[in-house]
Amino acid sequence: MKTFLALTKRNIKMFFKDKGMFFTSLITPVILLVLYATFLASVYHDSFVSSMPDGFSVPDKLINATVGGELISSLLAVSCVTVAFCSNLLMVQDKISGARKDMLITPVKKPTIAISYYVASLLTTLIISYTAMAAGFIYLAIRGWYLSFTDVILVIVDVFLLTMFGVAISSVVNVFLSTQGQASAVGTIVSAGYGFICGAYMPISNFGEGLRNVLSFLPGTYATSIIRNHCLNGVYNEMSEVGMPSEVIENIKSSIDCNLYFFGNKVEIGTMYVILISSIILLIGAFVLINALWKKKN
Repeated sequence: MKTFLALTKRNIKMFFKDKGMFFTSLITPVILLVLYATFLASVYHDSFVSSMPDGFSVPDKLINATVGGELISSLLAVSCVTVAFCSNLLMVQDKISGARKDMLITPVKKPTIAISYYVASLLTTLIISYTAMAAGFIYLAIRGWYLSFTDVILVIVDVFLLTMFGVAISSVVNVFLSTQGQASAVGTIVSAGYGFICGAYMPISNFGEGLRNVLSFLPGTYATSIIRNHCLNGVYNEMSEVGMPSEVIENIKSSIDCNLYFFGNKVEIGTMYVILISSIILLIGAFVLINALWKKKN
């Protein structure tokens, strides 16, 4: 345990020592928030207004809150994963510098080294993720705040799980990388593509049936839906209060992926949590197992 804590502490110090890596990770969610608010807000707004029944009006504050909740949930769903790839680059840098080779000649077991990388990356990524969440809450307060205390707590828990998921994915991928070029290429691919396949940039409900069925196998899809439900839960309650029909509210939920379907069957929130947590456990287990087998190979 003492060795594990020492390695974890060392990895955290190395992350903050690299000012470029830290500030790049920190500024990424802020840039995403600006880009989302600038380009996606109007798209989400028009999509929401077009889904309203003819002759049915909704207060602007409620529309803005709906758009804001969708934007923030998209931001957090993407940044918790993409930032993890950035903060987890220490694993690759240690291979490049030779520090990883030095660790391997010590009596420390390789799975211990692997877990120390995971925990250190998790802690550093959580700092960035919760900073992004705080910025998102400020944005929601400006656009329209309908979150209850319970909703806020659930979003905090969701961000924690999403960050665990993102660090687990990046750990499994980065363990195979050994050069800066490979790390940069993977980071670029993830940053550009993950938002589409998880339903953050465009709701999966807008895709064709075949693609929706394929994406329903990916845990990131359910992670996005979980946090989107909690970011918009207060909005849906307010919609009921102003007399909006429940059928219309359910249609809105389905149109922005708060309701997800697996081959036509609705997936409940509890099931989404089971899928997400199971995926985290499997990915961490795979990461440790890969390191253990790699040791035997070497």
